[in-house]
Amino acid sequence: MAVTIKSEREIELMRESCKILAEVHAKLGEAVMPGISTGEINALGEQLIRSYDCVPNFLNYNGYPASICVSVNDEVVHGIPSKDRILNEGDIVSLDAGLIYKGYHSDAARTYPVGQISDEAAQLIAVTRQSFFEGIKYAREGCHLHDISNAIDAYCGRFGYGVVRDLVGHGIGTSLHEDPQIPNFRQWRRGVRLRAGMTLAIEPMINMGSYQVAWLDDDWTVVTQDGSLSAHYENTVLITKGEPEILTLLPGMD
Repeated sequence: MAVTIKSEREIELMRESCKILAEVHAKLGEAVMPGISTGEINALGEQLIRSYDCVPNFLNYNGYPASICVSVNDEVVHGIPSKDRILNEGDIVSLDAGLIYKGYHSDAARTYPVGQISDEAAQLIAVTRQSFFEGIKYAREGCHLHDISNAIDAYCGRFGYGVVRDLVGHGIGTSLHEDPQIPNFRQWRRGVRLRAGMTLAIEPMINMGSYQVAWLDDDWTVVTQDGSLSAHYENTVLITKGEPEILTLLPGMD
């Protein structure tokens, strides 16, 4: 496993890539409301990314046909946007987006309520987000990769949720997906030792029911096998000698 350590110049480029993505996400979040189509969200996301002279890194990645992954309710990840898919009051929707700035990738995801949602759905979103922050307590030099995995799993387990096992986080840099893979579920090996300069996309994907998932016939959309709701929260993180730096989170943002 070759995990890259970024130079100061590379870190600055990734900071800028991630800052732009954070701004894109903030504007996308404001657009989520009943009546908007997932296709409209995708079109807005692509327009925003290109307005910063950046390139959407999901578009045509291994054949994915859109710039923003828009996943609704029981869709875990990689939902394909459509002008015919309309968000309704009470839905939850996960937006996963990334971009390339001067050759450096960023990646982040958020799950939003659509209007008023149930208390159960709101708790799922909140727990998924918090599980990320539980995990990154161990995202610092000297800890091991799977300390992050185990903390995420332990926190979500307190609520009886299923932690998706078929999909994981990843390293990120000049490629969207680099080593190492970052599971969100319990690991028995310690994993690689973390070093300052590593950049990781940490992304809990949490189901209200079972952890098991299935793929739809489009070969992209991943759904919960039992039809339960799913939430997704992701940031690109820089490992340092002290507290981790969350590159895709602007001050005051969720």
